[in-house]
Amino acid sequence: MAIKLDYIGKKIKQLRLKQKKTQQQVADECAISKSLLSKIENGQTSSAIATLSKISDSLNVPLTWILDNQEEQDLVLLHKQEREARVGDENMGYSYELLANRSQFTGIEPTIVHVTPKDTNVRHEAYTHTQDEFIFILEGSIYLFYNGTRHFMEKGDSAYFRGEKQHLFIPVDNDPAKVLTVFID
Repeated sequence: MAIKLDYIGKKIKQLRLKQKKTQQQVADECAISKSLLSKIENGQTSSAIATLSKISDSLNVPLTWILDNQEEQDLVLLHKQEREARVGDENMGYSYELLANRSQFTGIEPTIVHVTPKDTNVRHEAYTHTQDEFIFILEGSIYLFYNGTRHFMEKGDSAYFRGEKQHLFIPVDNDPAKVLTVFID
């Protein structure tokens, strides 16, 4: 099932209005421009997962609640063909797909991050967010830039780190990489 940018934006806007917050308040809390928040809410642009994470923090909901477009269920079986959609701008370094529709209160958000090949990746700025992060390299290799140090990681390697420290997945070469990423509140 495709993740629709307009649906994500609509959920953000509805929750923001329900909490009686202005776009400027949320933008300030997230250190983003009001214009960018407006474009996200109107489905006019995709956004980095770190930005969506900051918005989810500002609105006091888990990131998965924003990304998820299904009703909550006790058991969710998600077949491979149902999660072909990717969200994000590959020119910004990655795209991602949500692996589970889960309760907004469990505090665990699994995704697959598709790291853009080196020649098309223009992202150089590191990310930060409030959740801890566990990663497992499914395919390819990356450099994990973390808190000022670059670490080579390849298929089968894993790492656990604090999201509040600057980090970035850097492509090693022009082969794409897939990283299982679990955000943990």
